[in-house]
Amino acid sequence: MPRMANLFDGYTHDLLNAPLGAASHSRAYDEMFLDPGASAGALQARPSYEGLKQVFERMTFDDLQGRADAIGASYLAQGVTFDYAGEERAFPLDGVPRIISEEEWAVLEAGVQQRVEALEAFLDDVYGHQNAIRDGVIPARVVVSSPGYLRQAVGVVSDNGVRVQVAGIDLIRDESGQWRVLEDNVRVPSGVSYVISNRDVMTQTLPELFAALRVRSVDEYPSRLLAALRAAAPAGVEDPTVVVLTPGVFNSAYFEHTLLARLMGVELVEGRDLFCSNGYVWMRTTAGPQRVDVIYRRVDDEFLDPLQFRADSVLGAPSLLTAARAGHVTLANGVGNGVADDKLVYTYMPDLIKYYLGAEQIIPNVKSWRLEEPDALEEVLDRLPELVVKPVDGSGGKGLVVGAQASQAELDKLRATLLDNPRGWIAQPIVQLATIPTVIDGGIHPRHSDLRPFAVNSGDGVWVLPGGLTRVALPEGRLVVNSSQGGGSKDTWVLGHGDLPSADLPEHPAVFGRRTNGTPRPQLYMDVNPDDPARFMQQQQHQQQAGGPAPACAHVTANGGDGPC
Repeated sequence: MPRMANLFDGYTHDLLNAPLGAASHSRAYDEMFLDPGASAGALQARPSYEGLKQVFERMTFDDLQGRADAIGASYLAQGVTFDYAGEERAFPLDGVPRIISEEEWAVLEAGVQQRVEALEAFLDDVYGHQNAIRDGVIPARVVVSSPGYLRQAVGVVSDNGVRVQVAGIDLIRDESGQWRVLEDNVRVPSGVSYVISNRDVMTQTLPELFAALRVRSVDEYPSRLLAALRAAAPAGVEDPTVVVLTPGVFNSAYFEHTLLARLMGVELVEGRDLFCSNGYVWMRTTAGPQRVDVIYRRVDDEFLDPLQFRADSVLGAPSLLTAARAGHVTLANGVGNGVADDKLVYTYMPDLIKYYLGAEQIIPNVKSWRLEEPDALEEVLDRLPELVVKPVDGSGGKGLVVGAQASQAELDKLRATLLDNPRGWIAQPIVQLATIPTVIDGGIHPRHSDLRPFAVNSGDGVWVLPGGLTRVALPEGRLVVNSSQGGGSKDTWVLGHGDLPSADLPEHPAVFGRRTNGTPRPQLYMDVNPDDPARFMQQQQHQQQAGGPAPACAHVTANGGDGPC
């Protein structure tokens, strides 16, 4: 017999007794319920969640578990998996969606658009006239000492001036319910494939809820991305050839690379499929060399061009940067964007937004300490057990130290490191990330989460995908949303009718194997025998920045952050 009980029994008990961070005295903001102290039968849902509450109250535990099992089986069948301790598992998609009201999304959308516009202006400036440095908005030492600042990127920009074709802006919600920007990802942000896949599965898992709510579609993303890539093509190219450059099958985001190439109807290539001649980039095909005009690259800067960066790279192609500097090919996202992802630069974003856009931040930053400033360093050293300290160029939570969880020996080592290299670190308080109802062992319980909206910049405006990737920490009380540490994701539903697709977008390439203008495309010639297989595999696996899937990112504070994971 199915268990007949309210699926939200115990939910408020979990909220009231959730463990707190060592330095926090506030409980997390719950996105679904207004009063965590009410009994299950008297729980009052926020307006955007009322429909979901009614649907789930009509379910049994067995119904819920059956849907959760169906999600896992669907992902296994599709190959949407991740590696956990050497075992291939279905990517963990939770069966309860995150819901964002139309009014709330309007603020988030405007905030993300503002952020991307400011990041574009900053990148154009630091690789150009450097006015913000001259006017004292950001110190020159902060920019030139950034690991992401590449002098080779000067003069390398698309014909329409866009350097950030795709951005992933990580957001969290603090204890008061205030949305905050955790970090910026404008190198090669990853994770949108899970947004698309999650939606496909959830429309089959909760069809009754889709029928009751007006949920904005995410299907427009591939067309928007393709339009932005085509708009960035070199001058004079009317029908640009666009390709997706992947590090290869051993990269953790290879699923995403293949999905986006397929949905855009363009070729997926590796570095060995490309070569440069006479200042142009060519792709090997069975019909002979074909010129490439736009490369949506999912390869890190350091591996792109062995003549400019790592001489031992086998993931890119020699002279790619030379062709880009000559204006004969566009690299998207732009080379050198990593300076904008630097977590120390992040602390200057409120001033940079005001400087470039003449406005205050719509979505504020998380409070941060710049350890290169003596007073800030002294305060952080006195409060190490209360804070989270993370490297400015870290990704995936690597190098992050949570003071409350560190031993005295670890804190002593960290103290010495900060004194030796304060420029390389920032500190942030522990933030109790907002909780969302999540399926745990056949019931529904609150779990901490973050959100990564994706923005596409065509040069004529910044479009934000309605929703984004919600990452959720499945173990009780944990603030880490890393899938390798038990985290998962949610489908993010933005309510409201939304807008119809723009008439000037290219037709969604439902018929694969054809160009976007309908003409046949020659088959890609694949060189399956790299000169050094061991080095080839090693570099593919090393490529974390260009593609560790976003759900595998650690978030502990203000979360730890992950760069373009």
